[in-house]
Amino acid sequence: MSRGGCIREVMSFGIFSGAANLSIRSETHDRSGDRAVMPRLMPLVLALLFATQPALAQPPLRVEFVQVEQTELTFDAALTGAVHAKDSVDIGFRLGGRVTEVLVREGDRVTRGQALARTDPLQQEQALRVAQAAVASAEAAEAQASQALQRADAMLSRGVGTRAALDAASQALSAASGGLTQARSALGQAQRALEDTVIRAPADAIVTARRAEPGQIVGAAQAVISLASATGREAVFQTSDTPLLRDAIGAPVTLRGIDFPDLHMTAHVTEIAPLVDPATGSVTVRAEIDNAPPAASLLGAAVRGAVHFPAGSGIAVPWTALTSADGKPAVWLVGNDNRVSLASVQIERFANGTVILSGGIEPGQTVVGAGSQMLYPGREVTNASPSARQE
Repeated sequence: MSRGGCIREVMSFGIFSGAANLSIRSETHDRSGDRAVMPRLMPLVLALLFATQPALAQPPLRVEFVQVEQTELTFDAALTGAVHAKDSVDIGFRLGGRVTEVLVREGDRVTRGQALARTDPLQQEQALRVAQAAVASAEAAEAQASQALQRADAMLSRGVGTRAALDAASQALSAASGGLTQARSALGQAQRALEDTVIRAPADAIVTARRAEPGQIVGAAQAVISLASATGREAVFQTSDTPLLRDAIGAPVTLRGIDFPDLHMTAHVTEIAPLVDPATGSVTVRAEIDNAPPAASLLGAAVRGAVHFPAGSGIAVPWTALTSADGKPAVWLVGNDNRVSLASVQIERFANGTVILSGGIEPGQTVVGAGSQMLYPGREVTNASPSARQE
């Protein structure tokens, strides 16, 4: 060894977890040579660090590839509602009075003209007798005036009467005829008032509500009996309002009973309320049932409905493809080099298991479906679908 010192260098290298760990141990008897040794070691250290970079690279991540396509879309909506009569009416008495009889109960079937309820007819019967007497009196007055006219005419023709007497007799007959017409009109009103003490069914129907009992005083036009048409049923739903719903008129609806699991029916949408109910925030949808059974127990039955109709064309991607970028919806686009990048999209609406997009991606592009939550920009991916593995 020289006086400048003898240098012993021991180098050990270890690589742990993909990173280079270089340990250099130098023993010297002369510190003056350190500055000459370190510049020679630096290129070796850098070479080792670069040599370890391939070990840091991650393998391509297996994800689901989804090919973007322009497809025909359908509007699907699940509805819950109840069965109602297509035509229903609340009926009552034209004139108020005391109810003496209610002849039907809820659920009864009635026929056209059948008596349903009555009020006390005493006042109407008395008014009818007065009107009948007035008609008889008016008929007698007319007959008397007619005879007087005939006598005045005969006397004038024999030369013993005057023209003035004939004119007066003619005027009296006209007044008597007017009085008879008025009396007969009053008689008709009295007869109708007596008839109105009885409520009769306007058509074949089913009683859905009985709103008065014997002894109760009811007013004019107060609802006493509620009727539903014997034929014609519709399902009434409350649902949220969407622009596509306005195109559902005439769309088929599949119905299933909730209280009657074996009940299966079909219907078609006939009416959609133009305004949103401010109390519920929903709109009323009515669907006429095509094959409703005539059973009265069906009225008010709860049903589930499913409506389907074409809704144009668009881009639909699975909900697993949707992510977020800066608080806005986005998807992961797969490039030609199988590396991903974020693309902002515009959502038109959500469907069952899919998201309908109105913009942001084009047909022919590829997006990531399942596995998108594990990505970051530039991450290399590979298709994990079974068809891709077979290829």
